[in-house]
Amino acid sequence: MTSGDAALLDRFLEMMAAEAGAAGNTLAAYRSDLRLAGEAMGALATADEAALRGLADGWSRLANATVARKSAALRRFYSFLHEEGLRGDDPSSVLPRPGQRRALPKVLSHADIDRLFAAIAERTGAAHPSAYDLRLAALVELLYGSGLRASELVALPRGAVHPDRPFLILKGKGGVERMVPISDRARAAVAAWRVCVPVEAAWLFPGGKKHLTRIRLYQLIKALAVEAGIPPDRVSPHVLRHAFATHLLGGGADLRAVQAMLGHADIATTEIYTHVEAAKLVELVNARHPLVDFRTKHP
Repeated sequence: MTSGDAALLDRFLEMMAAEAGAAGNTLAAYRSDLRLAGEAMGALATADEAALRGLADGWSRLANATVARKSAALRRFYSFLHEEGLRGDDPSSVLPRPGQRRALPKVLSHADIDRLFAAIAERTGAAHPSAYDLRLAALVELLYGSGLRASELVALPRGAVHPDRPFLILKGKGGVERMVPISDRARAAVAAWRVCVPVEAAWLFPGGKKHLTRIRLYQLIKALAVEAGIPPDRVSPHVLRHAFATHLLGGGADLRAVQAMLGHADIATTEIYTHVEAAKLVELVNARHPLVDFRTKHP
């Protein structure tokens, strides 16, 4: 593996640890799988579709679970490179996807969301709320209220959210543009925060030499979860995006509309949120259906 590949691998694993909360064993497995892939292909970060196909051909004797793990590691790595602008394409679509049941995403309940916003309201309700509290309010309102990806949120230009326009146009994965709704609450939160943003700043959420990092965003959301009394391993920027989709669908929103708002190329990706609602309904039926009492009385 080249020194450049090694440096990018370290950056990727740092992101996985901070933003995705990956455990030590998961990080070790990703490092091993990606190193082996890089050695087999001769290069990792610059590998093309042909190289990945050749790599996958060598997995023919491996168990489905192993192939799924290796494919997942590579897909996450190339998605990271693409989102960070470190390469212009994502070649991982050619990798196999062994038939396995897809895990349901973590989802926060409406009560959990209320607790997060109550913690924010306590901060911003002070006579003179700090700029950091106003920033946090804007970040969370946009994450949960619009379903933005963390990478999209931190990179918003200073004037992206207009006070008189209830939507913004985003360019997401693959350069595809989509329209994202912005609630009145989110626009108000952004307006309150933008007063604190230097006029010369290029970004809505400036930080360091550029803009707020995804890792720092992750840390802020985790700290808010602790403050709200929610286990921090249940909350992340991506979980708030999941909650946006699940709660919209649970409220009767059209699946295609939610797909468009999330920027999913494949509606099957959006359908996973309907499965979450279905799982909750099954639990409800098993716990509350009249036949439960009947089975208890007549075993």
